[in-house]
Amino acid sequence: MKILYWGTPAYAVPTLDALHSAGHELVGVVSQPDRRRGRGSQTQPSAVKARALELGLPVFTPERLRKQPDVQAQLAALGAEVFVVVAYGQILPATVLAMPPLGCWNGHGSLLPRWRGAAPIQWALLEGDGQSGVGIMAMEEGLDTGAVLLERALAIGLRDNAEAVSLALAQLTASLMLEALVAIEAGGPGPEPERLARLGVRQQSELGMTYARLLQRDDFEIHWQRSALEIHRQVMGLYPGAVAQWCDQRFKLLATEPLLPELAEQLSPEAQDLLRSGCLPADPGSPGQVAALVAGLGLVVATGDGALLVRRGLLAGRRVSEGRLLLEQLQAEVGDRFAACGDAGGKE
Repeated sequence: MKILYWGTPAYAVPTLDALHSAGHELVGVVSQPDRRRGRGSQTQPSAVKARALELGLPVFTPERLRKQPDVQAQLAALGAEVFVVVAYGQILPATVLAMPPLGCWNGHGSLLPRWRGAAPIQWALLEGDGQSGVGIMAMEEGLDTGAVLLERALAIGLRDNAEAVSLALAQLTASLMLEALVAIEAGGPGPEPERLARLGVRQQSELGMTYARLLQRDDFEIHWQRSALEIHRQVMGLYPGAVAQWCDQRFKLLATEPLLPELAEQLSPEAQDLLRSGCLPADPGSPGQVAALVAGLGLVVATGDGALLVRRGLLAGRRVSEGRLLLEQLQAEVGDRFAACGDAGGKE
């Protein structure tokens, strides 16, 4: 099939690779413009653009496609039969959606209608969903409101973080999109209502709809008055970005476990042993306070309703550390405390 591919972040690269490997004719790739990224804020291409150039594909990077009819005309002239979209980053206008005879199809990282929007994976983890998934959806002008052709679920465990779930869903998106394209091609062109009816799509309901809004800076800041489970979900869902304050330095929490008996079966063997050991204080102290140091494992910190095991982290200006090295870098003692960003924290 002649395909115009739309995507921007690393999440969208596996689908591009899958389409290329499957022998589809990629007439072009549309991605977000080069941005300042990484250390030094140097201008860099998106992950999808970089990969497309490696594959020798023509790339288009419109700043605001809706207001660029010249670019829209260039894209129409490519003669694509179908548009495939994965995490592109702009809403496609109706003029663009109407171009391909086999429609525009989006690989979305959630089980719709739950978590429509820009950050479905992060919000699924933040809210403690037991599963996420991928839906292949017919695009329309509404935000992730289109009919769903195929979907697959993915179980989420307590210790899964956003990076791991994203990697798994990216691969699932790639394989499911190839499967969907077989059906889309067999269904043939035609007016959209009839074309979608032939494919047997599922219309979305508004019941159970949730919106995965863009994440803000405040979302990443740890507030120790929250429950151990809420903080753990924040660390996992926003990996690698959840931050607290330690001795006037920013500290990124990278791996935690909520030390709650009711969650024991979902914890690591080491955390289960710690719970059973009887070494934890009955009262861990005030929120943010270091309650215990566990050699080779990390430190236990009090929260609003119990204790959180901090296993891995990154202190500003240092390397990622865990276990014994983490304790050495922090030079923590029982009674010291973490704080929210902007507060001092550290030694008592």
